[in-house]
Amino acid sequence: MMLARVADSLYWMGRYVERAEHMCRLADVMLNATLDRSDAATQVARIVLAAVGDNDPEKARSPYDAARALALDREDGGSITTSLALARENARQVRDQITTETWERLNLIYLRVTGPAAAKAFNDGSSAFLHDIIADLHMFKGAADATMSHGEGWRFLLLGMYLERAQLNGRLLEVFFGDARKRPITDHFALTSLLRMSCALEPYLRRYTADVRPELILEFLMFDEDFPRSIRFSTARIEEHLSAASRYVDAGHVGPERLAGRLKARLQYADVENMELGGAGALLTTVLDECAAIHTAIYDTFVAYSLEMRLPA
Repeated sequence: MMLARVADSLYWMGRYVERAEHMCRLADVMLNATLDRSDAATQVARIVLAAVGDNDPEKARSPYDAARALALDREDGGSITTSLALARENARQVRDQITTETWERLNLIYLRVTGPAAAKAFNDGSSAFLHDIIADLHMFKGAADATMSHGEGWRFLLLGMYLERAQLNGRLLEVFFGDARKRPITDHFALTSLLRMSCALEPYLRRYTADVRPELILEFLMFDEDFPRSIRFSTARIEEHLSAASRYVDAGHVGPERLAGRLKARLQYADVENMELGGAGALLTTVLDECAAIHTAIYDTFVAYSLEMRLPA
């Protein structure tokens, strides 16, 4: 059983890395919206900002400035720069637990976004700047998978990544489909933008060709068992890694692996065919609530547990 502080740092490193990649995609979609002056482009900017918890309508009218802030604002706790800085700090605290290749890749990304040339690089080619960060983050994940021992530390890293992914994509889908009182979003530009935010455009088109419909997108991003960014896929990996990690502790009846197993089953056996867009909001709320409960249980079990739980009777 590893130290609680080590598990905590690896878990948060995974969360912050996944958050940075997600924010890169959202910022890139907002930049694409600057090329189109239509109402749909403004709607996409509003959706992106709502997904990150910012409902200021004025910012949606200046998507370039909003994307730049999302990328480089060091005062924003959810920006790309802040997320990568926090990921690197957590990696530094457990430098002896990760490989040199993993550390060097994350450190290079951090230097890219915090260096004195970052603002100029964004201004000169904002989309290329974001795509380079995404590519570097993919290399970081590849380095971690290829060089780290697939033991407890690696599992906590991936646990953080998949839990963050499930929550971020859940919030994004909630903005699109969570309010049954509003008309479903059917604009083609907005729907393809949602697929791009989820890195799902090409996988979706391979499955459904050019049939871009909101109900099919919801089904694909929530319930597809093979797409690595669907909520069902993410929750299955959360349950897998928690089950493996929980073998080393006596978590009791509220162990996080039990909560993760319940969420996995909820999505695995959901009545997809009969679920309407208007009814997706309740399920998405449940998914997000249960992800939050899993996070709390992880902390209670692996990080902030009392000494009495670990000392022999």
